[in-house]
This record gives sequence, C-alpha cells and structure tokens, in this order.
Amino acid sequence: MKNSYWISSTPGTGHPALENDIKVDVAIVGGGMTGITCGYLLKKEGLKVAIIEAGKILHGTTGHTTAKVTSQHDLIYYKIRKQFGEELAKQYADANQAAINTIASWVNEKNIQCDFHLSSAYVYTSDNKYVKQIQDEAEAALSLGIKAYYQDEAPLPFPVKAAVRFDEQARFHPLKYMLALANEIPGDGSHIFEQTRAIDIKENRYCLVITEHEKTVTAEKIIIASHYPFYDGNGLYFSRLFPYRSYIIGVKIRGDFPEGMFISAEEPVRSLRPQETDNGQIVLVAGENHKTGQGEKTTVHYENLEKFARRFFDVEDIPYGWSAQDYTTADEIPYAGYLTSKTEKIYVATGFRKWGMTNSTASALIIRDLIVKGESPWQEVYKPSRFTPAASIKNIVVENINVAKQLVEGKLYKPPKDMDIGANEGKVVDLDGQKIGIYKDEQGGLHAVDITCTHMGCELKWNTAEQTWNCPCHGSRFTPGGDIVEGPALVPLAKITLNEDD
Repeated sequence: MKNSYWISSTPGTGHPALENDIKVDVAIVGGGMTGITCGYLLKKEGLKVAIIEAGKILHGTTGHTTAKVTSQHDLIYYKIRKQFGEELAKQYADANQAAINTIASWVNEKNIQCDFHLSSAYVYTSDNKYVKQIQDEAEAALSLGIKAYYQDEAPLPFPVKAAVRFDEQARFHPLKYMLALANEIPGDGSHIFEQTRAIDIKENRYCLVITEHEKTVTAEKIIIASHYPFYDGNGLYFSRLFPYRSYIIGVKIRGDFPEGMFISAEEPVRSLRPQETDNGQIVLVAGENHKTGQGEKTTVHYENLEKFARRFFDVEDIPYGWSAQDYTTADEIPYAGYLTSKTEKIYVATGFRKWGMTNSTASALIIRDLIVKGESPWQEVYKPSRFTPAASIKNIVVENINVAKQLVEGKLYKPPKDMDIGANEGKVVDLDGQKIGIYKDEQGGLHAVDITCTHMGCELKWNTAEQTWNCPCHGSRFTPGGDIVEGPALVPLAKITLNEDD
C-alpha cells in the first residue's frame, strides 16, 4: 500500500547519530511520542536529556496512528471499575483527560499548526448484544467525571443500535504537533540522536545505555520508551506484552463526512475519523486487528477496509494506506513507571493498546512526576509491577499458550523445497535441510536470511502487505534483507549466501 499520511505530509528530520560517549541527567531510549514528550517535559524542569532513536524520530507507531486524542478507549471504564475498583478507574480517567488538556494547552500556547480540532468520540454498535455494554460504559465513564452520554443513534451512514459519546475530545496531526516539541529539545546540554540503536543497560551508581556501535550514554535516570522494552531488567515483559497489527486507509470521498470520531464495539473493528489535507478532506478508515505474524495474506486487510468504505461512502480515491503495531498488556492498562519494583533509576512506558496519543502523554507526565517529585497521582493504576489476577490471568495464559504454539509449530513446520518465487514475494523454503527466508526483488535479485527470530528463537513469517519478515511470538519485524524494522529484536537476521545452483 501507499505511505502514512502523517509521514508523507511532514518534512524529514536530520538529527545526528551518537558518535561520542556523553553524560546527561536522563537518557531516553525511543523517539516516539512518549520519548519526545518525556524529553520536552524534563528539559522544562531544567534537566539535561538525551533521546536515542534507532531510526528516525516519530516514524514508528507515532507516525502510523489514527491520531485520536481521546480518553475513550473502546469499552474500558466499566471493565476497569469492576476489576480495579473506583479509585484506580478514576486515576485512569483523570490521567487521560489530563493528557487531552495538556496537548490542547501546548497547541494553544505555542500556536502549533497541527490541524487540532475539538471533536466528540463515539463507540457505536449495530449489534443488539452490545447495547447493554454501551449503556454500562456511558454510566461508568460519567461517574468517573468524563462527559459521556448514551444515545441510540450516531451520525453515520448506516444503522446504529446504540452509542456512547465522549465530548471535548480532539483529533490532530501527530507529527506536526510532535515535531514542534522535538525542536525545543536539542541545545543547552540536551540532545536527540537518530540512527542510534540501544542494545543494553548497565546499572551501577550511574546508569549506562550501550548502543550497537559501542558508544554510551551515562545518566542518573533512564526512560525506556522504545514501544517494546528493549531491556527487560527481570520484568518478564515478554510474557506480559502481546503484539497486534491493525490497518488504515486514507479515503477521499464525495460529499461530507460527519464531524466526530467513531469506532465499533463489535468485531471486525471499524474506526473512522476525518482529516484535513492540502488536497481536501480524507477519511481514515481503520481496523482489521490480528496478532503480529499470524495474519495470513495480510493484503486482505486493506481489501476489507476498502470494501467497507465503498459500501457506505462514495469513494473518489484512496491515496494513503498503512499499518501500525501496538502492544497490549495482560489487563489492558498500560505500564508507566518504574521498570520493576526493585528499580529506582529505570522507568518504562509501554502497552498502550492502540490508544497512544493520550496514554503516551499521561505516561510522560507520570514519569516526569516520579523523577522530579517522587510520586504521581496516577502511578498506581499504571504501575508496571502491579499484579491483577482477576483482570490478567486469563489473558496471560491464553496469550502465552499462543506464543508457545507458534514457537513449536514454527520449529516443526517443514517448508517446501520449491524456489519458484515471484517478484516482490517472500517465501520460506527448505535449503539442504535448513529453513531460510528468500525474497525476490523487482530486478530478480534474491535475498536470503535465516528466519529464526534473533529475539527468542521463533520462526518468522512473511508479511505480504508490508513486505517484512514478522515474528508471531513477540512482534519483531525485519526487512527482506534481515535488518530490524522494529524490536524487541536487537540483532539483525543472519544473511545467507545462495549458490548459483540453488
């Protein structure tokens, strides 16, 4: 498919790679929305920060989001209140409402031109069995201080049985917003480094971030904001974070799209929101979630979104299309705070479950407060070391059984010896008893790699839509030639030289 609209409509960045060992107050690993927001907040507190990004800042999940600035995260508040209690549910609601207000205040104070619009957000259903859940969600959210209302209709061009509407939410262009904050970080002892992959942390009196080229950043505190924690620190995050991919198309329609942001309660999820561009309005149509590396023929997900769009709108063109990867925690609440209960110098933020615009901002505010004040009013509900058996045991068991199944099936799978591969196609084949991944480029060149994931040894699968090798266990992704697209893997795939007779 085509590129992300957010990335296509913003200028590239040119931050240097780390070439010398440096020392700062806080090292931040990850240059997405969480890392940049943390860096901006901490520099405002007078701290010297260094942000380390493996690729280009804001080109990961931040550059592939639907960019809904909303405290409405599917049907979540009734569930949180029931499983966590009123106090923690109120913390989660307050944190995300504060994130909306923080973003809005910075946009206004700095006059950031980022297509920021206040807008209502709806969860809707066309299925009678979800009506009671939506009623319960509206009641729960309203009781927690959110301006949430139940209604039996929504301004959409198809029948709706019920909806919950959150008012005073927003939408924006995430890269235009984040680039404005990023521009204020370098200088006065603070830095942003691109093309600098962190591979390890050493904990002593000071903490040390070690990069793949053996350059180091020494800091009193480290924030891991790398989407998936690149450093586990005995936190067992590999058993508590589960990767999912979802898909988005940018559709140009004839006629007007109703003001609002919409997402279905039922599967398959359908999310819709408008976005202004230099060439007129487009509608972002999203959904089609599946476990990373476990969706067969991934191009079908774009096709399904297009069919949905054409069914209900007069589609003129589809100029954009992209996918995103998100991680979900066992109890569906993000982790933000100390990496483990025994860690005082290392912080983490992860597991935003597709709701990263507010959760990343809330996480940055929590970590800022922990570093500067020693406490945050929302730290308990986001606490990474929490144990919530009622909310998480089932998901932990089911998800880790799935990981084990993928690991075993990958090892037992006997690939064909057939080397007949089309252009722009990837295939797992048996070459002299070894499983290898082969990709044929447009010029007919073959690229062969060992398809055993360098993270924890699962066998990779080919993703047709993105043309990447994807791990079905923990979500690592690699280019056809074996380079890392996104972690948790820290080491590229081994390249294999093919003989002329192969």
